[in-house]
Amino acid sequence: MPNKESAKKRVRQNERKNQRNRAAKSEMRTMVKATLTEAQVTAAVPTEKLQGTQSLISRLCKRGVIHKKKAARIQSRLTRNVNKVAKKEE
Repeated sequence: MPNKESAKKRVRQNERKNQRNRAAKSEMRTMVKATLTEAQVTAAVPTEKLQGTQSLISRLCKRGVIHKKKAARIQSRLTRNVNKVAKKEE
């Protein structure tokens, strides 16, 4: 346990930041899955949903929640998979 006030405050701040980041990552994973599911169900590229998901991933990257290269990898895989599903259904 920290003894100094500044260290105690830092622990509180880190806990809040951790909760916020975990919620954001969870939302990102949920949106990625929803986008893939919608692509499979509608048999077309869900452009609005795909753009929204990519926008969220970019925001999380900019805020430092996820690494820049991880964000690029997730976006690339998502786009590739959505296009593959849409192409297969045609």
